[in-house]
Amino acid sequence: MVAPARILAVEDEPDLVELIRYHLLRAGHTVSTAGTGWEALAAVRRERPDLILLDLMLPDLDGFGLCEILRQDPRTATIPVIIVSAWSSPDTRNLGLELGALDYVTKPFSPHELVKRVNHFLEGRAD
Repeated sequence: MVAPARILAVEDEPDLVELIRYHLLRAGHTVSTAGTGWEALAAVRRERPDLILLDLMLPDLDGFGLCEILRQDPRTATIPVIIVSAWSSPDTRNLGLELGALDYVTKPFSPHELVKRVNHFLEGRAD
């Protein structure tokens, strides 16, 4: 069983962020959200999450840019990131993984599968 974690869901579609929040809360996690890349960066700096779910298509700083900023800062470089995006090309997936994401989930996705992937990455964390 996975210990509860603080998860930041970075997603600009309100219905989708609520779907993600609902399923992660049911799994016992604490969920905060951000609708833009800059909001997400501020949230990460305010309270370091245990894991970030990151959309790539955001209205300001895109997910690639945010991932680069997170990986360059020693305080945030080790936060696990799972990209959740409608972009499904192999090049996009590879770029996301090269920028330090641990996994890449393509929209539409199964909420159950997303929770399983989140829990998989959280199982190895040190509390």
